[in-house]
Amino acid sequence: MGHKCYISFKTEDSWYKREIQKWSANEKVDMIDKSLNTPINSEDEDYIMRKIREDYLSDSTVTIFLIGAQSAETLGWKEQKFIKRELQASLYNSEGNTRNGILGVVLPSMYDSIYKGQHICSICGKSHNTVAINDATTIKEFSKNYYLNNHGKCAYDEDDRFCILVKWDDFKCNPNAYIEQAFNKRNHPIASEVIVRPK
Repeated sequence: MGHKCYISFKTEDSWYKREIQKWSANEKVDMIDKSLNTPINSEDEDYIMRKIREDYLSDSTVTIFLIGAQSAETLGWKEQKFIKRELQASLYNSEGNTRNGILGVVLPSMYDSIYKGQHICSICGKSHNTVAINDATTIKEFSKNYYLNNHGKCAYDEDDRFCILVKWDDFKCNPNAYIEQAFNKRNHPIASEVIVRPK
């Protein structure tokens, strides 16, 4: 049985959200879509977020966060308030509200901004991938939980990250595998280091 997934996205990236929903309808991806499909008719931001938490996020287990050109922290609170609150609600863990796994899907428009190739490490002399997950590319709720404590190592590995990151082209080839990876992070030891409201 599929995981219950909530898709967090900017309006500019709605085409990608609809593609994922088509895959679900055609059984390409084994998921139960818990996404918000029609805007909540209210100007009250607190009411909107409460409805999203209660009606969509409360029983979801994975949040798929689409990382596009309008997902940067540098665009400010007013522009990012809804995706920031969606990720905060997804990261929050309490009785009756279990934390979601977070799957960041990098959209093609962001490949060059995020994936910077490889570099030789000045500490270990090995080659490491350079991945630019920062305020210029995504909101802090994602970046601070992608780069958690690496315990003094020269590079991060998957055990040092709560969030999963994947390119759109890789995700569309095997969406179930990446959703499962994000789901499994919910009970991984790194989950105890999650930052719900990063500064």
